[in-house]
Amino acid sequence: MVDNAPEMPAVDDGAQVDHAAEAVTETAHTEQHDGGHEAGPVFIFGPGGWVGVSMLAFLLILAWKGVHKLIAGGLDSKIAAIKQQLDEAKQLRAEAEALRNEYAAKISNAEKDAEAMMANAQHEADAILEKAEADSKALVERRKRMAEEKIAAAERDAIDGVRATAASAAAAASRKLIAEKHDAAADAALADEVISNI
Repeated sequence: MVDNAPEMPAVDDGAQVDHAAEAVTETAHTEQHDGGHEAGPVFIFGPGGWVGVSMLAFLLILAWKGVHKLIAGGLDSKIAAIKQQLDEAKQLRAEAEALRNEYAAKISNAEKDAEAMMANAQHEADAILEKAEADSKALVERRKRMAEEKIAAAERDAIDGVRATAASAAAAASRKLIAEKHDAAADAALADEVISNI
């Protein structure tokens, strides 16, 4: 197979760069002289269009590979984790509220029990005080009665003593009077009178 392209003379790299720069400059001059029409190949898009096309191709490749499913799955797992955390938070809040209500009920019951205990203690104290007052009154009454009985017994003993002393004094006085007024002859006459009456 024979290559029909004309052979280019061998030049170094610096010469090739200079030759390319001259070609660009000539093309620019030609466009200016031709009214702005390109003499080279015509492209459909400009640089911005190619960026859009490459971005679209990139997105299509991502969609074809299922990246959107991975992203959606990751988001779903995050959403599920957040829902689980919210459910746990709700459960913890419900447990905390139940615990708070339980302690509030216990505190209320404790206050009621304390009030009942105070009322019971007050009632018992009042009953003990009343019993002590009644016992002290009964004790005073017993002591008073015992004192009165002792006084009455002492008065009886004194009266009995006075009576005994008076009786013995009267008997002694009687004996003395009889002894003084009655002699043996009077006694004999009295005895004869008594015997005659029998």
